[in-house]
Amino acid sequence: MNKNSKIYVAGHRGLVGSAIVKNLESKGYTNLIYKTHKELDLTNQKAVEDFFEIEKPEYVILAAAKVGGIVANNTYRADFIYENLAIQNNVIHNAYKYGVQKLLFLGSTCIYPKNAPQPMSEDCLLTSPLEYTNEPYAIAKIAGIKMCESYNIQYGTNFISVMPTNLYGPNDNFDLEKSHVLPALIRKIHLAKLLNEGNIKAVLEDLNVSNVEEVKTYLSKFGVNENSVEIWGTGKPRREFLYSEDMADACVFILENRDFKDTYEKNSKEIINTHINIGTGIDISIKELAELVQEIVGFKGKLIFNTEKPDGTLVKLTNPSKLHSLGWKHKVELEDGIRMMFNWYIRKRSE
Repeated sequence: MNKNSKIYVAGHRGLVGSAIVKNLESKGYTNLIYKTHKELDLTNQKAVEDFFEIEKPEYVILAAAKVGGIVANNTYRADFIYENLAIQNNVIHNAYKYGVQKLLFLGSTCIYPKNAPQPMSEDCLLTSPLEYTNEPYAIAKIAGIKMCESYNIQYGTNFISVMPTNLYGPNDNFDLEKSHVLPALIRKIHLAKLLNEGNIKAVLEDLNVSNVEEVKTYLSKFGVNENSVEIWGTGKPRREFLYSEDMADACVFILENRDFKDTYEKNSKEIINTHINIGTGIDISIKELAELVQEIVGFKGKLIFNTEKPDGTLVKLTNPSKLHSLGWKHKVELEDGIRMMFNWYIRKRSE
């Protein structure tokens, strides 16, 4: 890529997309294009084709997706598989049709089997059943990997798939119903702290409501009060987390320095598992994570683990050896990243 290359970032407002835009701009790329969902519905085949025909981007970063936590994934199963397949099909096919030089497709490590060997390397893909709760989303992302591989093999395109571990950072989704574990923990524990300190005004502003009783009723649904915060499960499952700006740096590094041919062994009879894990290779238990967030936020109350709620997969850790061999390694450690994310959240709430 050169600094004037026309780069389309799909999903530029999301956690990953916004971090990638920030990274590209910091490196001097000046010809970035993006559309809001209102301006361009990526599930609309005709609209996407018209966009590619008019704009003719040279590079595409496909960070747009319907995403959510365990509750959202299990509740809106049809939406997750339909919308993600539609987005991928439309963008990847038109990237081929209109001669995009390189495309980067972003997925998730939930593509790996529920009982995959730990840490999970790329060759674990499709070796045994998936975790049930996020199966529709995972199947859509596996289809995206196979679509990129297949277009590369048949048409000679240069489409690369990257599978990030659990991400967190600025512009994350802090919705108490639909967010992932880390932003949910930060917001719940922060609200509990405000209640504990009697700072009702800040709680009302955070939730954008005016009635104190309404606040307490609402927060009780999520196990939040002035003395304690409820957390689903035993706290024993272990998870890996990567700061979104590190993820963005890895993506731009791959776009600038690596091609599809670098993602598999040259003498392979079958070109498979070409996707690249993006992670730290370091995990932490949910209990340890919650205690770390509690310390950073400064909440003095209790953390209560509801063991009647599901734990999900007990261990989910990536093997980032392939990424390391391609020349990139993470820089931001978890405690520093959580502090930066929490400070960002506080700043946004005060704006």
